[in-house]
Formats: sequence, C-alpha cells, structure tokens
Amino acid sequence: MSENNALQNKHILLGVTGSIAAYKAADLVRRLKELGAEVRVMMSQGGTQFITPLTMQTVSGNPVSVNFFDADEEAAMGHIKLARWADWILIAPATADCLAKLAHGHADDLISTVCLASEAPIMVAPAMNNKMWSHIATQHNCQLLKQRGVEFIGPESGDQACGEQGEGRLMAVDNMLTFLLAKLQPGPMAGKKVIITAGPTHEPIDPVRFIANRSSGKMGFALAQASVDAGADVTLISGPVTMSTPTGVNRVNVETAQQMYDAVMQHLTQTNIFIGCAAVADYRPATPAKTKLKKSADVDLSLQLELNPDIISAVANADGRPDLVVGFAAETDDVEHYAQQKLQQKRLDIIAANRVGDGLAFSQDNNALEVFWESGHKSLTNAPKLDIARELITLITERYHAKNSI
Repeated sequence: MSENNALQNKHILLGVTGSIAAYKAADLVRRLKELGAEVRVMMSQGGTQFITPLTMQTVSGNPVSVNFFDADEEAAMGHIKLARWADWILIAPATADCLAKLAHGHADDLISTVCLASEAPIMVAPAMNNKMWSHIATQHNCQLLKQRGVEFIGPESGDQACGEQGEGRLMAVDNMLTFLLAKLQPGPMAGKKVIITAGPTHEPIDPVRFIANRSSGKMGFALAQASVDAGADVTLISGPVTMSTPTGVNRVNVETAQQMYDAVMQHLTQTNIFIGCAAVADYRPATPAKTKLKKSADVDLSLQLELNPDIISAVANADGRPDLVVGFAAETDDVEHYAQQKLQQKRLDIIAANRVGDGLAFSQDNNALEVFWESGHKSLTNAPKLDIARELITLITERYHAKNSI
C-alpha cells in the first residue's frame, strides 16, 4: 500500500443506523481498512436489527459501541472518547430519523450524542425510501446540515428494497471511497466555489404547454461531477431534467430562464468559477395564458415573445465578478466564428463550443468540444461526456491558476 494513501492511519468512526442497507457497512469497513484507515463502529439499536455488532467487530477488529447507557463504557465517558478519537465521522447508512436528530441537535442515542460532542468533520450517506428522501421535512433537514458543513454522500437512484424506484439508495461503496479520498486528498480545485448551470429551461405558453429545447443536462451534470471530484464546492443550478444529483453537489432546481437567472444571482457571492452550460431559452411568451389555450380549426395561433435575461452576460459583468467565467455555445454551423464572437461580446474567459443537430450532442452520451480563450484553443475529441468534462475541468483549472498567478 502506498504511504501517500490519503486514508493511511486516519481514524474513521463509522455510524450504522437502521436501514436494510446496513449490510453494506461490513464491506465498507473492510475496504476502509484495506486503504490503511483505522475504523471503529457505533451502531443505533435499529442498525443492530439488520447487521450484528459481532459482524462489525469482526471486520473492524475493534469493539463496537451500541448502548449509550452502558455503565462500563460511560464510567469512562465512552461517548466523549469516541468523539475525540475520530478524524472523520461517517454515518452509512444514515436514515431519515438520524438526519432529523443531527439537524435539530438531539442527543438521545449514542450516534447523535457523539456527533454533537465531536469537532471532527461529519459525512452522511443517506439511505431510505424515495418518498421519505424527497419529503419536504427531510430535505429541510438536509439543507440545515449542509449549511453547517455536513457532507452528503449520495443517495443514488435506482431499485429499492421496498420494490419502488427512485432516489434514496445508499451510495455504492466504491463511490463512497472515491468521495472520501477526494475529501482527504484535496484536488486541484480544492477550496474553490464553482457554480454550474445545466439542462434546458421551460418557458410556459399556458399551464400545459411550454417552449423548450433538446438539452438533457448530461454535459452540465458531468461537469458538476468532474468539478467535485477535483475538490471544488459545487452548486449545480439545473433546469427540468431527470438525472440524479452527482455525489457531493448542492443542487438547485429551476424551470424558467428567469428562475435560473434569479438562482444564479442569489448564489453568485464569492464564486471563483462560473460555468454556464445550460441551454437557456433566449425568448419566452410575453403573456402566458392562465388557462389552457383551446385549438380552433380555422384560426392560427400567434405567440408574442420577449427576451429572457442573458445569464452569462450578467455574471460576466456583475459586481464581484467570478475570477473565471466559462460559457458554452451550441451551434449548427460555423462553430468557431460564433464561439469567438460570443467569447468577445460577452466578456468571457473561456468558451466551449460544440456542433449540434443531426443527432449530435443533445441527449447523447458522447460529446466533442472546441475550447477557445484569449490567444488559445484546444480541441476535445469525441468521447463520453464525463471524460470530456474531466478534460475541460483540467483546462479550466489551468486557466484559473494562470489568470490568478499574474
């Protein structure tokens, strides 16, 4: 094992709560130990119903703490010793009840008490039914925890033990380890605040119909994943898409261009890098109908359109402008000309241009980009969007450091 492994000799305190996904905790402990970490386990009473303390003791090689009211343990202030021992606290799986306890400062079981008594960074890997995860109370609790610096690992979307599908699955062990290593071994964008816009916008014609485009959001979501993998603090402002939020990304959902503009301006404070990847509608109906428009056999329908706010221009010209502003240009022809024109007119630092139409880019898994900046150009040849995103984030990081070292 490499001596430079970020987990080598780290003290990881793992909390296991009452979810069927608790069975994955044994593999997580094993993998953490393989990477050089020392692991201790604390369990809720619910957690012990899904996997035994004996199993967790066997794989961790350390006694497992379960009972907050264990006289022998608490005679030596066992929960305080655990709180001080930990370099990191990881709760996996974290149930909705666990998140609620942490959010509201409860200290009525071992895990919540240790977290309240510890100064160690806390990470939670939620696991619950998709309806429980999306419930407004759970989401409110998550926002409170994020504001206090608690890191979220997942959840993922897919089949659930209850037979339903949706977001709420425990993050795969491999992905959890990738996230942990990224946090413990900061990447080239560590400490940088990045805002990324993604997806289309929907501009309502009436309560049923809207104007939109073919953007799937795949490129923007790939950029969010690549940015967080590089260590950035990422806020993803997304139009209507059906994609799962990348691990470690703070997502803000919007529908219209005006809503996206408002969300960007609200989150722009102290942003280092802005990446405008969303395919924002240029126009919107001037007066959306309040009720469904009815079809008439002998009358054509005309819509009066008005301009939407130009988000990327507003960001580039804002007070407290980000250090680096990156735009995208989707063109059907003369890609280089239009990209260079947009780069200059909108005062961008970088523009990434791609050809669209005829089955290219939109809704596809692959992409290719022509990237331009002042006196510079690089081609990113056709590849899966996550690979393209990683190449582009590497280039953006290089340009950011070059600009800010002057």
